[in-house]
Amino acid sequence: MKQFEFEYGQGTLSANLPDSTDVFIPGETVKDPAYIKEKDLEKAYKESLAHPIGMKPIAKLVKKNSKVVFVVPDRVKGGEQETSHRKLSVKYILEELYQAGVQKKNILFIISNGLHPKSKESDIKAIFGEALFNEFYPSGQMISHDSEDEEHMVDLGYTKHGDPVFMNKYVYEADLPILIGHVQGNPYGGYSGGYKHSATGITNWRCIASHHVPSVMHRADFTPVNNGSLMRDKFDEISMHMEKKMGHPFFCCDAVLDTQSRQIAIFSGYAKKMMPESWKVADQRTYVHWAKKKYDVLVFGMPQKFHYGDGMGTNPIMMMQALSAQVLRYKRIMSERCVIICASTCNGYFHDELWPYLREQYELFQKDHMDTLPDMNRYGEYFSTNEEYIRKYRYCNAFHPFHGFSMMSCGHIAEMNTSAIYIVGAQEPGYARGMGLKTRATFEEALEDAKKKFVGENPNILALPMTFKKAAVHLCMENPDEDEMDAYGHRRK
Repeated sequence: MKQFEFEYGQGTLSANLPDSTDVFIPGETVKDPAYIKEKDLEKAYKESLAHPIGMKPIAKLVKKNSKVVFVVPDRVKGGEQETSHRKLSVKYILEELYQAGVQKKNILFIISNGLHPKSKESDIKAIFGEALFNEFYPSGQMISHDSEDEEHMVDLGYTKHGDPVFMNKYVYEADLPILIGHVQGNPYGGYSGGYKHSATGITNWRCIASHHVPSVMHRADFTPVNNGSLMRDKFDEISMHMEKKMGHPFFCCDAVLDTQSRQIAIFSGYAKKMMPESWKVADQRTYVHWAKKKYDVLVFGMPQKFHYGDGMGTNPIMMMQALSAQVLRYKRIMSERCVIICASTCNGYFHDELWPYLREQYELFQKDHMDTLPDMNRYGEYFSTNEEYIRKYRYCNAFHPFHGFSMMSCGHIAEMNTSAIYIVGAQEPGYARGMGLKTRATFEEALEDAKKKFVGENPNILALPMTFKKAAVHLCMENPDEDEMDAYGHRRK
């Protein structure tokens, strides 16, 4: 038997699994492509900014009195080291702006949190670094997007396919809107950065409800994750609609990142032309053709705190989203009978300050003919217009209430694509069972039950330590089947 330690709450939980168990750890089992050495980063940024794809350089896009708005991601992804993409891209772009005569007073930084919590002062300092923070924050030039601030949102009408588009007014009115993005594998439409950034980060829940919903996320083109889904098409169309209404494109500066959030490559310019080029590089790190067989059992663990925040690994709705994100990433290597065995303390900690509405949503799911998570979708507008939950989003650093519905839409994907899901070590197992999950005390008990009921005596098992601690990849077969969906949503026939 092989012994493993899987993430569990604030520690780990041991598992003894058969000797035949395979292991995959992002960035270790298969090495990432080479990253740009620290001494070469300045040259790489300046080269990218000097030759933007499909656009003129920044100096030719601004004048002395130009208003410039940086749109910068929140803390959910991207790294916070001194050489992080956010910090360096802003540094070198500011140099270009100042050389072109742009005045500091006409520069604004907006954190593109979308429906995520507004950034606290400590978050902003971590994102930008102390020097930049001290230069711009005291003068009110670093703010968070507020999707419920009607005075500073612009209604841009509808896309040609009928999706409503709303946009941050500061960005809309800027002479040069600059998107700073990270090209990292994302279960929602393939990659972050580019047009996904603007379509989710500087709009409101009504626009996001055109794509983060069951009718889009439960389509066959959404799972496994790929860059050719309807959701991805909607991101592009919404952002291009923003550009059309502004009368000019965003200037993008995106970095392809490795497992440790180091820059593999820098791309700047017009997103429509730049994104395909950045994806070619990102595909080498993200879509990993490794598996020699399909797996009947995936085994991993959830820490209490990851990705969206403290409590994600214990809040039952957020747990379902995390489970489904794994399915989206690994569906290509899962057998048709695949089960998941996952450790979680599942102790009833919802983190009500961060997600003030999820406890109510969980309780509603237990009642009134709620058979599967999509049945909850009819409550979307009720929650998303709830004044108290909106006030907590605007003034208490909480998630917007519609965010819970995007989590539930994703959460159902795990049920759609597995035979069963076992939660191991749940301290209050009723929360897991309330989401349709099975519970067992140990990994070994869960595996024995799965063998009897779903996968037989000799299943192919894949252990995934650190799967929520490291920037994930999208695992693929070493030799893909003809019918397998590639990274761009095409069947390989």
